[in-house]
This record gives sequence, structure tokens and C-alpha cells, in this order.
Amino acid sequence: MRLYFKPGACSLSSRIVLTELGLAYEAVKVDTEAGLTEAGVDYRTINPKGYVPALELESGEVITENPAILQYLAEQGLQARLAPAHGTVERAYLQQWLNFTSSELHKAYGPYFSGQALNRTEKDNVDAKLARRIGDVERALADGRSFILGESFTVADAYLFVVLNWSNFIGLDLTQWPHVSAFVARIASRPAVRSAMLCEGLVEEAVA
Repeated sequence: MRLYFKPGACSLSSRIVLTELGLAYEAVKVDTEAGLTEAGVDYRTINPKGYVPALELESGEVITENPAILQYLAEQGLQARLAPAHGTVERAYLQQWLNFTSSELHKAYGPYFSGQALNRTEKDNVDAKLARRIGDVERALADGRSFILGESFTVADAYLFVVLNWSNFIGLDLTQWPHVSAFVARIASRPAVRSAMLCEGLVEEAVA
């Protein structure tokens, strides 16, 4: 498999899952602004939408959209149980959180990375919307669960972690949401997560 990624983008969650599962893959860095891979290939010939991630299979087929890629990968490593079984309410909850992360939380962080300056009113509105969405996660975690679906790590946690971790890049202190802050720290401590972030230059290698 070949994963097309941009360092720190939501494609990081696919890399985390690939690492968790121990699946063999090639990572190809994409400059989404220029629309080129690191080898100079027109990325739109791979994903016409122009954004990451994209997962190219051995067959040459390409899957796009993070929730779809994550669920596909989970099915490749059933022994790891990174997604509940099809047809269960737990699977519906997985899709619920993948969709929430994609359509609400991810989008709420978007204005901070748009490259456009926000006036005071705009920034206040953006801040309020993001706080509301992080608050949704805080309420879900408030019952003491370790992961977003309960006590087992799933692909939904990988995606949720990556998006919440963007708070570090915009200077947002998550400690005002204690359950969210603890969740991010808990996921960050997983060996596969640290390994994936190390590959993308997001953390430094620990000194022995």
C-alpha cells in the first residue's frame, strides 16, 4: 500500500493505524499547495480532490476520505480489533465519531490554518465554535472512559487525537477540558502514535 500524506495533517491518523497494525506501506509526502508529490508527480492524477490522505492499494485502486480509509485499514487487521463488527450498534458509534471528527471538529480547526487573517469578531466566532466542538468531546469522555468508544482503542481515537493535537499548533491550551487533555496525552503515549509522529518530524526521538 502507498499512503499519500502531509506532515501533521489528518493523514497522520492513517499512518498511526498502519503502524498499530504493523502493515507494510510506502509513505509519499505531498505538497498540497503545489499539488505535487515529493517526486514531482501531479497529485491530482492520484486524488483529483487534491487533499490528503489517499491510500493506493496494490491493485492500483485509490481510496480517499479519512473515515473510509481508516475503516478499510481496520478491516485489514481484524485481530487488532480497531473497529467494532459490522451490524453492531458499536460500529454505528464508530461511524458517528469518525463523521463528527471529520465534519465538525476538523472543520472547526480549519479557519486557523486558512492563511487568512481574522478580524476580532471573526476570531471570536471561530474560537467559540471550536470550544463548543471540543466541549462535545469533553462531555463524551466525562464518564471516565479511556477511549472515545469505551475501553478499547479504535481508528476513531486515532483520527480524534490527530485533530485535537492541532491545538498545539494554534496555541490552544486543552487543560481547560481536562478529560480531553488527558485523552490526548494518553493517545500520544502509545508507541505506534509516537512512531508515526516521529516519522513525520512532529516529535523528537527520545534521548537514552
